[in-house]
Amino acid sequence: MADKYDVIVLGSGPGGYVAAIRCAQLGLKTAIVERELLGGICLNWGCIPTKALLRSAEILHYAQHAKDYGLKIAGEIEADLEAVVKRSRGVAKQLNQGVTHLMKKNKIAVHMGEGTLTGPTSLTVKGEKGEEKLTAKHIIVATGARARDLPFAKADGKRVWTYRHAMTPKEMPKKLLVIGSGAIGIEFASFYNDMGCDVTVVEMLDRIVPVEDKDVSAFLEKSLTKQGMTIMTGAGVEDLKVSDKGVKAKIKDSKGKVTETEFSHCITAIGIVPNTEDIGLDKLADMEKGFIQIDDYGRTKSKGLWAIGDCTPGPWLAHKASHEGVTTAEAIAKELGNKDVHPHPLDRGNIPGCTYCHPQIASVGLTEAKAKEAGHDVKAGTFPFIGNGKAIALGEAEGFVKTVFDAKTGELLGAHMVGAEVTEMIQGFVVGKTLETTEAELMQTVFPHPTISESMHESVLASYGRALHI
Repeated sequence: MADKYDVIVLGSGPGGYVAAIRCAQLGLKTAIVERELLGGICLNWGCIPTKALLRSAEILHYAQHAKDYGLKIAGEIEADLEAVVKRSRGVAKQLNQGVTHLMKKNKIAVHMGEGTLTGPTSLTVKGEKGEEKLTAKHIIVATGARARDLPFAKADGKRVWTYRHAMTPKEMPKKLLVIGSGAIGIEFASFYNDMGCDVTVVEMLDRIVPVEDKDVSAFLEKSLTKQGMTIMTGAGVEDLKVSDKGVKAKIKDSKGKVTETEFSHCITAIGIVPNTEDIGLDKLADMEKGFIQIDDYGRTKSKGLWAIGDCTPGPWLAHKASHEGVTTAEAIAKELGNKDVHPHPLDRGNIPGCTYCHPQIASVGLTEAKAKEAGHDVKAGTFPFIGNGKAIALGEAEGFVKTVFDAKTGELLGAHMVGAEVTEMIQGFVVGKTLETTEAELMQTVFPHPTISESMHESVLASYGRALHI
């Protein structure tokens, strides 16, 4: 006999486990199905453990530049790769245990195993308990995505890596090729560069981090090049020959010249593939390039079947998945008769993006170019960290904040940052955009001194020719 629930969530990543918790909070009998580790990719193999690695690299960087702060460190400073990786895995394990606790706290049933839909409101789980049959009034698919392989050189974990391999390296690469300069590629390039590796980044588009404002891309490329990285834009890897000793890459540069270069290792960061195959979605949902098509609340075409996170259209970010999880949980509760919930559709224009390279980058909303393409008469202003007292005191004077406004209405259209701790500051502009703020409110906001966040205020003033400290 099948176990019956109000809601079953297939997948326990940052979208799935948050959706399950919100369902439980709303009084729904909830279960979650997970084939590997609670917390999904983000907690175990993505967002969090990579930040632990990057923190170690950051500390190493500061130690190597101690004299810039009037400090002397006796002896040679070197990285213990095994210890760095061990710390990262420990952080992941702690958070995995935290999610396990949250499931128990919220009385969410956990079924470990491979879940396969047998209908819009039923599935089977094959795991340690054998085959379980589960049914629910509603099912949320939150199966996430995985790294895309190169068609001519699949990741082997030895010489060709995805992010999972790059997170637990058996040895330090001597000469590393990173293919792709999105957030994942640039973060690993930054980590291994700070750890002392010779890093080359190849990006097929005309600039790195191409979704960011072009001023941010240009600044980041200059900074990474100064740090010793080789950046090749408008370039492509045409072939990889893998051996026990390394990889030989044929790279066509922006001028069409093809050269063959040897590397010890290669990281492929060329996008993702949704985990939607072989889980019973045939005829249950409309698909586009493997991604489940949904409405603004997560509904698929089949009544009772919902989807959230990286297996649905982008942006493919953990915080977007979590937000979708709450929205979908509340929409389900409303359908089941709860009159006290009022779900709101996700505004994709208000989702921030963060990349934790060195220096960090963060943004929300439209770039200056996209704002002009959308027909806005634009006012844009930039304030450099060199004009900010706190940034200078920290020894982090490289960076800037850029804001983009509609010249006619004063609406904040976008904000773009590069520099120290900008991933912590961007939320100020996200709140502003969510509240549909204009330049007037931001100009009247009092920013604490001394903080790097004062650069946010100054960038708004700069957009209107009123910056005080440049």
